Amino acid sequence: MLGCLPASQSACRGAHQPARRGDGQLANEQHVEFGRTEVIDNSLNPDFLRKFVLDYFFEEKQNLRFDLYDVDSKSPDLSKHDFLGQAFCTLGEIVGSAGSRLEKPLTMGTVTTHARGRRPAPAVSNGGIPGKKCGTIILIAEELGNCRDVATLQFCANKLDKKDFFGKSDPFMVFYRSNEDGTFTICHKTEVVRNTLNPVWQAFAIPVRALCNGDYDRAIKVEVYDWDRDGSHDFIGEFTTSYRELARGQSQFNVYEVVNPRKKMKKKKYLNSGTVTLLSFAVESDHTFLDYIRGGTQINFTVAIDFTASNGNPSQSTSLHYLSPYQLNAYAMALKAVGEIIQDYDSDKMFPALGFGAKIPPDGRVSHEFPLNGDAANPACSGIEGVLEAYHRSLRSVQLYGPTNFAPVVNHVARSAAAVLDGSQYFVLLIITDGVISDMAQTKEAIVNAAKLPMSIIIVGVGQAEFDAMVELDGDDIRISSRGKVAERDIVQFVPFRDYVDGGGSPVLSMARLAKDVLAEIPDQFISYMKARGIKPQPAPPSPDPPGSPVPPQP
Repeated sequence: MLGCLPASQSACRGAHQPARRGDGQLANEQHVEFGRTEVIDNSLNPDFLRKFVLDYFFEEKQNLRFDLYDVDSKSPDLSKHDFLGQAFCTLGEIVGSAGSRLEKPLTMGTVTTHARGRRPAPAVSNGGIPGKKCGTIILIAEELGNCRDVATLQFCANKLDKKDFFGKSDPFMVFYRSNEDGTFTICHKTEVVRNTLNPVWQAFAIPVRALCNGDYDRAIKVEVYDWDRDGSHDFIGEFTTSYRELARGQSQFNVYEVVNPRKKMKKKKYLNSGTVTLLSFAVESDHTFLDYIRGGTQINFTVAIDFTASNGNPSQSTSLHYLSPYQLNAYAMALKAVGEIIQDYDSDKMFPALGFGAKIPPDGRVSHEFPLNGDAANPACSGIEGVLEAYHRSLRSVQLYGPTNFAPVVNHVARSAAAVLDGSQYFVLLIITDGVISDMAQTKEAIVNAAKLPMSIIIVGVGQAEFDAMVELDGDDIRISSRGKVAERDIVQFVPFRDYVDGGGSPVLSMARLAKDVLAEIPDQFISYMKARGIKPQPAPPSPDPPGSPVPPQP
């Protein structure tokens, strides 16, 4: 009899959430058992029927382990059964494979630590050797139907607090969904309505999964702010609701008092800082990010690295480019954190890698668009490790110089994206930089033009410089514009690397948080392009027959 534990998961996310790990080493993690399949009698080609429901997050690395056992009795103790093999992968690998179907070889593996106590060494009855191949496991993922709903909502506010000295307020709202651990994750920001205490915001569409993760009673927190140009937005107040409440539509149940907790504590007669009213609510099913991935759309990842002199001499330990024998520098950590998640959605694992702001051989000319591998005709590197190797080689061959120009690398990726407008490919550019941008006008124009294309841009700022200009490029509060033309979509996400590094925390978990924050907007940016162009996902390719022919039962 055969049985499979199809979703053993890392203890760092608990028994019901997949793992996050930034170093790519899966085999030595602690795992907690998620579930077991049924037992199939006398078969070497079992087809398990039991399904397992997992929360999927594009922006996280969700590590899985699958163990296969030959069941000899009714005992639930796994040490009483013959261990046949195991496989490791990420949830992203499964959904990113053609048709969301992944084949992995089973190997004997090594003894691991179980979250509910140390598991005895697997009993191997057939002379099992660690690393030996023991057959194949086929994994298939399907998206649940309730994840397809998209809600369209519109809100207005009345008598909000006045925050600006010379005017009224410039209010906007920020929506957060609650997580199982009690924390909140941002899921939407409205536009800013200028100089009013009674704003009417534009209607916006948001996937129900992003708003409440399919749990209609999960708390949704909404914060109201007065926008300030310097980014120090003034808090007006907050309220909480739920998807079930919002689904009632316009009614007395959906008029919310905006409360500032500090004011409420200080002033006995304080009532509220205004009210927010739901004007309209509608929901419809829509194509999802995973529909396109299952249909074969590829995510093409390009990295651009800042080689300007402000990074410091790479041979000195104070440099942001210093190659320590003991740990990765900030550039390499950011690259791995983002790249190791996106690579699951690129079948050939070939990633163009560019540098900017350096004097390059042989003539020492300054370039803002040079290939890290030295091949201008084909700047693609094999895998994330290949990108890191090319980065290290470039540090030894180029001279750090300046200025800090983004427009050339943005236009480089935009040219590739402009050649594939049919929805079969989507391009993500990661720019890692240390300084103040020098070609702001040209970069804004490049981003406005790129917003029409299947493309997103992630900017990670390393070092201690001021990154005010990057916040403007981000466009979360006010959509970026150039020469009077406003960007069609918000395609830029910026984060400062320093916000994810602290002395006492785990660098692995810090990088997982960085990847989560910079990648969280990619699926919605992806969908916004497809919807604007009327591109529907291709049907998933048919699944081939499992390898091998049926084998008659054996003793």
